[in-house]
Amino acid sequence: MSDLKKTVMTNWRWVMCAMLFFATTVNYMDRQVLSLTFKEFIQPEFHWTDDNYGTITGVFSIAYAIFCLFAGKFIDWMGTKKGYLWAIVIWSIGAVMHAGCGWVTEQIVGVADKAALLNATGAIVSTISMVSVWLFLACRLILGLGEAGNFPAAIKVTAEYFPKKDRAFATALFNAGASVGALAAPATIPLLAKSLGWEMAFIIIGALGFIWAGVWIFVYDKPTESKHVNEAELAYINSDNAEEAEVKKEAEKEDKQMSFLEAFKHRQTWSFAFGKFMTDGVWWFFLFWAPAYFQDQFGIKASDPQGIALIFTLYAIVTVISLFGGYLPKIFVEKRGMEPYAGRMRAMLIFAFFPIFALFAQPLGGIYGPWAVAIIIGIVGAAHQSWSANIFSTTGDMFPKSAVATITGIGAMAGGVGSFLINKGSGMLFTHAEQMGEAFRFAGFTGKPAGYMIIFCICAVAYLIGWSVMKILVPKHQPVVLK
Repeated sequence: MSDLKKTVMTNWRWVMCAMLFFATTVNYMDRQVLSLTFKEFIQPEFHWTDDNYGTITGVFSIAYAIFCLFAGKFIDWMGTKKGYLWAIVIWSIGAVMHAGCGWVTEQIVGVADKAALLNATGAIVSTISMVSVWLFLACRLILGLGEAGNFPAAIKVTAEYFPKKDRAFATALFNAGASVGALAAPATIPLLAKSLGWEMAFIIIGALGFIWAGVWIFVYDKPTESKHVNEAELAYINSDNAEEAEVKKEAEKEDKQMSFLEAFKHRQTWSFAFGKFMTDGVWWFFLFWAPAYFQDQFGIKASDPQGIALIFTLYAIVTVISLFGGYLPKIFVEKRGMEPYAGRMRAMLIFAFFPIFALFAQPLGGIYGPWAVAIIIGIVGAAHQSWSANIFSTTGDMFPKSAVATITGIGAMAGGVGSFLINKGSGMLFTHAEQMGEAFRFAGFTGKPAGYMIIFCICAVAYLIGWSVMKILVPKHQPVVLK
């Protein structure tokens, strides 16, 4: 029997992959609780304007980007087991803390209960709004701090438990948790908020992270130390160690470290950063504002059956169509014989045209109803995911391996700034448009619909502008060589 255990390979690495999948699913659901409860439940209670909500979503976007710069080093410093545990516990604490914002607001403002918050009038309304916004901001920052550690930790586990040839597949599997989370969130969160209160939606979804953490303590050990990994599986996991050691040895000779200051001396850095700056905000805008849009524009609440179906359909389209995004550059490279960077840029140009459909969301929504808008936003979202996968790959095309993480961090920061601007700007615009009413006009629309039309126009051209500037900065493949 002992010989059989040595020769028949265990499959504990796939248990690890499943853990990464569930963590990523919870990560995405925790992020979406606010957007799916804001318009119907939270805004009336705290008397928020769209500007208030824009501040919260905008600050979260840029803070998350900043935290991402340091999350990888934290995971390396703490080690995989403790680092991942800290990350999910911190973000779960942040998620659950949202539920206490109402009670704390009552204590600070000095009102009796939730009913008093809802029915408040006069000067106290602005105090309720201000206090609650700051409380939610604090919770969002804690949430973002922990969530920034998910992907660095998951990538590290994948590298520990899978040989190089299987890592792309394992990464694709656990990353599918983001899509599953995006689909599960609208199907569960609004119903929880409607039946148990918005506070319980944050608590229940946040508690999933604590459950995961409890399981993680017992199932994870390094492959060499795990009692669930036998010699055959360990040999398979380490099958390319010799090759990697040789590659690493050569890389250490050729690749030098790049400082942040040095990175900004290269046009390739500015190309990648500008592409992220122009486009990341489009994804975050639709993620945070789509549920509010359907209620503002069509009176469909996130907890209504139709509201659930609309958001679910939107992300289903994103999930299915974006699966093909990685194949297009491969066709250009393998079938057309193009150089990889040129093939990737050609594919990104094609993806950049699809967001133009956002120009028709408002007009077609008025003719054919909310389903037309959900389909269009789904197409735009799928184009973004396809664009995103390829723009990340351009860093490997242009920079040595030792600089990829640095450049990726700079791009994440640029994307965070863009996300802050579009989310904060949208909130300010929608509040202003609503106050102006019929006097606020754009492209045949008035009031808040005109505000949405303006943002849709920005989203429609963002990718083409981003691609054009990237192409001007780096017209052809020009790899950076560190001296």
